[in-house]
Amino acid sequence: MLDLIVIGSGPAGLSAALYGKRAGLQLLVVEMAPMSGGQVLTTYEVDNYLGLPGINGFDMGMQFRSHVEKLGVEFLEASVEKIESCGNVKKIVTDQGIYEAKALIVATGATHAHLGVPGEEAFLGAGVSYCATCDGAFFKGKKVAVVGGGDVALEDAIFLARLCEKVVLIHRREEFRGAKILEEQVRQFPNIEILFSSKVLEIQGQQGVESILVENCLTGEKTTVSLNGLFVAVGIRPATELLQGLVELDEGGYVLAGEDGATSVPGIYVAGDLRKKPLRQIVTAVADGANAAMAAKAYLSQISV
Repeated sequence: MLDLIVIGSGPAGLSAALYGKRAGLQLLVVEMAPMSGGQVLTTYEVDNYLGLPGINGFDMGMQFRSHVEKLGVEFLEASVEKIESCGNVKKIVTDQGIYEAKALIVATGATHAHLGVPGEEAFLGAGVSYCATCDGAFFKGKKVAVVGGGDVALEDAIFLARLCEKVVLIHRREEFRGAKILEEQVRQFPNIEILFSSKVLEIQGQQGVESILVENCLTGEKTTVSLNGLFVAVGIRPATELLQGLVELDEGGYVLAGEDGATSVPGIYVAGDLRKKPLRQIVTAVADGANAAMAAKAYLSQISV
């Protein structure tokens, strides 16, 4: 039986594997994708990770994976279908078989909701972004748009307004869903233009984003808006389907766990974007992985199987 199974090999999962292996644990990393890195693989450039300014997201993911592989960590490419907790034994059912361990770290991350419009996937990392704090600095002095009407969209618009020449805030409803105090702050910025009852139909450009086609939901009028970047903030979905009914989640589906990653079930830990926390960045995911691995190591020293 393994000491530890890590599900997911984004920054959180790889960090957990690194710290777990260095702690002498017999572990296995299970990843459904053919490459490690998670969301970072689709990031054109990462400029806020200490010591690696301007690194390409794909290169960062490959470096993370290479570091862990050099330690001899074993990887399994498989899709996890079910997680079971039987006392001190944790079992995962995959399309490649059943595996058991004394502890489990789930680092399956979260996914950003997409608009589903033409050009969105084509310009991902070339003008389309789902993280203003990650990529906003690349658009300093330029014109961008933010799509959404919740707290995140309003916060993104405020953040970008301090960097960009102009921010167009596009929301499909007639009023925002976010906090009133955030809306008041948005309205104080002269360089934020608000388009209510509007939706993006298409993202256009050649090598990168150059414009978007916007439709007024009330009149049907279509307008082309020239810009350099589009930030999509229409929701984030934590990948916690495997944990539903097993550990305690909040109303948004995020796992309730502290800095040590410990869930409501002893021996099951989480790390990365699926954990309820205020900041979701590569650096916090890496920290989560380290903390969860050390917490799992402490847990394993206290149990007998």
